[in-house]
Amino acid sequence: MSFPKNFYWGGATAANQLEGGWQEGGKGVSISDICTGGTADRSKRITPEIEEGTFYPSHEAIDHYHRFREDIALFAEMGFKMYRFSIAWTRIFPNGDESEPNEAGLRFYDELIDECRKYRIEPMITISHYEVPFGLTKKWNSWTDRRQIDCYLNFCRAIFTRYKGKVKYWLTFNELNSATSAVGGLLNQGILNEIRPMDFMEQVDVPQNRFQGLHHQFLASALAVKLAHEIDPEYQIGCMQIMATSYGLTCKPADQLANQKQNQIMNWFCSDVQCRGKYPNYIRRYFRENGIEIQMEPGDEEILLAGPVDFYTCSYYMSGCQTADPEAKKGKGNLLGGVPNPYLKASDWGWQIDPEGLRYSLNEIWDRYQKPIFVVENGLGAYDKIDEDGKVRDDYRIEYLKSHICQMHEAVLDGVDLRGYTPWGCIDLVSASTGEMAKRYGFIFVERYDDGTGDFSRRRKESFYWYRDVIETNGEAVL
Repeated sequence: MSFPKNFYWGGATAANQLEGGWQEGGKGVSISDICTGGTADRSKRITPEIEEGTFYPSHEAIDHYHRFREDIALFAEMGFKMYRFSIAWTRIFPNGDESEPNEAGLRFYDELIDECRKYRIEPMITISHYEVPFGLTKKWNSWTDRRQIDCYLNFCRAIFTRYKGKVKYWLTFNELNSATSAVGGLLNQGILNEIRPMDFMEQVDVPQNRFQGLHHQFLASALAVKLAHEIDPEYQIGCMQIMATSYGLTCKPADQLANQKQNQIMNWFCSDVQCRGKYPNYIRRYFRENGIEIQMEPGDEEILLAGPVDFYTCSYYMSGCQTADPEAKKGKGNLLGGVPNPYLKASDWGWQIDPEGLRYSLNEIWDRYQKPIFVVENGLGAYDKIDEDGKVRDDYRIEYLKSHICQMHEAVLDGVDLRGYTPWGCIDLVSASTGEMAKRYGFIFVERYDDGTGDFSRRRKESFYWYRDVIETNGEAVL
């Protein structure tokens, strides 16, 4: 009664959060490169012009660009079967709109992929993970413009062709549904409605732009699926969503309706389009009530219908509650709205810990789409410290991951076709939401701090050895 025989255990990262080397090898400027550091209580800032003397965590990150061989060797020591990472768009097309790819960038990922294959680690590559070229933001406000589709497909064509025979699994966009909320405008889509310095959490939001941008991303994803299958029929292309599990706060019908609406827009809209190939009926009322008019061209609906993804992936960290009560207190750290669940504890960042919510969500996803599922992000951001004896004792992380793995196993017993699990930030990296190193997720501690100090050295945490046992026993060590 363990996990499936060929289950993919591994870990996940993103280029902009660990690579560094932001101006090396011909790389251009991405939207992550113009974001300063922040904290749990102070928003990171967006600065269209790089400010002298200001700390930009992505510029060096954890220096994976120069240390990837060491890192992959550590992943192999844990027994990884899969490593999910992203290709930085601006390493391949520095401004985003070049006609020919940057050879130095392609060679870097040649070496990274080959290093994975040396240890028999299956790569799963996210094509666009929170690092849209800033050149396209300045040129036409990124995904608000339909011309961005061709730039994205040019990027896809370059990497699909280059890495044919070496990579099987691809994800078109990271957490695409983040763009249904204001925070996803710049983070996901590279949309900056006013190019000026501002707090990341106070972006100038234009919902029409976000949802028009999503339409263009839906088309780009569908066309990428078609392109990938033409280049290599063995390619498997997936979507990637935030699974922001939520419950009605009470059994009041109004709370249940509020929760249903939240689930429709946040959790199902984007994946309905990407998995089913068409816009769901419920979104029409939402568009009408929010003054959103999607500009479609003839043939768009046919493109979407012809390009559903092959599999579904998601991140899962926490759950929340929804209520129709406008006076209810919002939860700390919940970027996506909602109120705290009185039955759950929270992390230091206010994210409520809900392992059973993962089982619940996996069943909902499977019943809805009947497509293979991977949980490609899950984990606990925490303030780790090095003890006097040089060890990092992160029992709290082990407990978090153990409880979620057990609930994934329950979902497998329920009949869910779950194929893999790649916990987030398998090595410490820069937080996407707050721009800090202090929020650590990894099995591997990196000597890098929020004041820019640290020698980038790596050390194994206690969770490193625990996860190695989990993989070696195919999960039985925690069941």
